[in-house]
Amino acid sequence: MTTAAATTANPVLRVAPAAPAEAAAYFRASLAFHADVSDVASALASGGDPGFVVVDSRSTESWDQGHIPGAIHLPTALIPEQAEQLLDKSVPVVTYCWGPGCNGATRAALALAELGYQVKEMLGGFEYWAREGFEYETWQRRKNIPIDPLTAPVGADNCGC
Repeated sequence: MTTAAATTANPVLRVAPAAPAEAAAYFRASLAFHADVSDVASALASGGDPGFVVVDSRSTESWDQGHIPGAIHLPTALIPEQAEQLLDKSVPVVTYCWGPGCNGATRAALALAELGYQVKEMLGGFEYWAREGFEYETWQRRKNIPIDPLTAPVGADNCGC
């Protein structure tokens, strides 16, 4: 049982958790806006049409260092002038940028949503795509790096969540 004194001393519970119905609505909405690296990789590897297109919103230099195979390169600043030439509004878009410390995918998702695209942001970005051992392309070839055991469970297809 939690006491009022324990709650105020505990930084996690300094602000009480939302009511269950409010929390469920928030987390349901979060899933409508986000996809994770493992789910995107699984859908792309299924062999068929995944039902979405992946957009890399980073610079050309970053794209050349490595990008998700099959992704479309569309830097955020160019979305207003190039999105309609590269993307079909009837196909959902999944944006990514470098990683969790970067909000470039969020800005790209916002720009696309404002143009009328259905869009999700890929959590973790290219950093976690590479760290989880998924194959990526450079301007020279396809490659991957060993799985980072702190990011992805070793010997498992996913974390089981």
